[in-house]
Amino acid sequence: MNPTHTDLMVLGSGPGGYAAAFYAADLGKKVIMVERDKALGGVCLNRGCIPSKALLYAAHIINAARESEHRGITFGTPTIDPSKLRTWKQSIVDKLAGGVSQLAKLRGVQVVQGRGYFEDSRTLRVETGEGQQFITYDHAIIAVGSRSAMPKDFDLGNPRIMTSREALEVEDIPESLLVIGGGYIGMELGTVYATLGSKIVLVEALDTILAGADADLVRPVLAYAKKAFKEIRLKTKVSKMATSGKQIKVQFDLDGQKIEELYDRVLVAVGRSPNSQDLGLENTKVSLDQKGFIQVNEQQQTTDPTIYAIGDITGGVMLAHKASKEARIAVEVLCGENSAFTNVTIPAVVFTDPEVAWCGLTEAEAKASGKKIQVPKFPWGASGRAITFDRTDGLTKLIVDPETERILGVGIVGLGAGELIAEGVLAIEMGATAKDLALTVHPHPTLSETLMEAAEVFYGHATHTVTRKKAG
Repeated sequence: MNPTHTDLMVLGSGPGGYAAAFYAADLGKKVIMVERDKALGGVCLNRGCIPSKALLYAAHIINAARESEHRGITFGTPTIDPSKLRTWKQSIVDKLAGGVSQLAKLRGVQVVQGRGYFEDSRTLRVETGEGQQFITYDHAIIAVGSRSAMPKDFDLGNPRIMTSREALEVEDIPESLLVIGGGYIGMELGTVYATLGSKIVLVEALDTILAGADADLVRPVLAYAKKAFKEIRLKTKVSKMATSGKQIKVQFDLDGQKIEELYDRVLVAVGRSPNSQDLGLENTKVSLDQKGFIQVNEQQQTTDPTIYAIGDITGGVMLAHKASKEARIAVEVLCGENSAFTNVTIPAVVFTDPEVAWCGLTEAEAKASGKKIQVPKFPWGASGRAITFDRTDGLTKLIVDPETERILGVGIVGLGAGELIAEGVLAIEMGATAKDLALTVHPHPTLSETLMEAAEVFYGHATHTVTRKKAG
């Protein structure tokens, strides 16, 4: 069989892969995108970001109804139909995946469905439903992503032990659910199932949830979770799991003691592993690190001159928007442009209740490095808009260089924090000062005003809170 030749072959159709394929096609390249799953969009669209946010919105509606009684609005007890919930969630996923497929057609990007395997640095063999197909290329971009990590001791082959992929299917609403891991996946899905009616016990090996976020931003999330969950156990490890009838017997190491408990289901949310196995990378010059991530430079180039890699497969912060940015850099470099992933501000958002978002330098990072900063904060208890939402548990803060007054970082916790953080990203990318932000007129009453007022706090004259005036 004669191979098909293309300018660019993209392996994987997630937010990194399809962004790369579409951008390259827009720049005039002939592109073939290879995807092993039936639907385009990768983990984010099909089994991650999108379905989880749909379920979180459903949970938000339930909570909003429950909390409206004091406003004089009373609803009956919600009746939850998991089957209808799954159907609604899947309709969103299908619509978006169909949209990606349509965009590929409109751009002339050829999609080949099957499992890709590198024969050498310039040839990919694809195992399709119709047999083998060979693709040769000038350049390749690997964007095969990652999968939920499942420690061997937990992998009993029991469907009651779930990763995020199975948990998002909402097969049922377990009476008791153990969540292992207090990162963003564990906290988000724990929030969903707690709202649907499960008794949640969350265990985290570290002494805090949402490691990486500043403590003051985590505090309102932890306060909510302590009310919504049955229990949160920090500095706790799961040492053993076993099937026990229709339940899972779990052994914990807690304060030097071993405790055993039974759960209807267990969600393992302890990180993600790269999908670098069985790709034939050993037939190329691509190098992997000790954890199996593909090693790349600032231009997203691997150690093989013809192959680039982007997204989760390269390690680091595993976020869809980071993969999309890396996709553009890789395409620009292979097209001969001077582009690199340097000094790029990548925001992080955790869609818990309340949401947490941050970008740039965190307060904890600054303290750890000994960097001198000032941290003006504006509490949402002083925000008229937050009060109308009955959500005064929020906080907006800036990380400011006291010498140059430049904004180095932004942190927000509160309802809709993820929608607000982009202004912080823009401020950092543009080299804005606190004065720039303070002088920018924000509409009233909005939550966006909290960014302006945090900047005004830096100068000691925020309208809606009293602060000590800035020296000098």
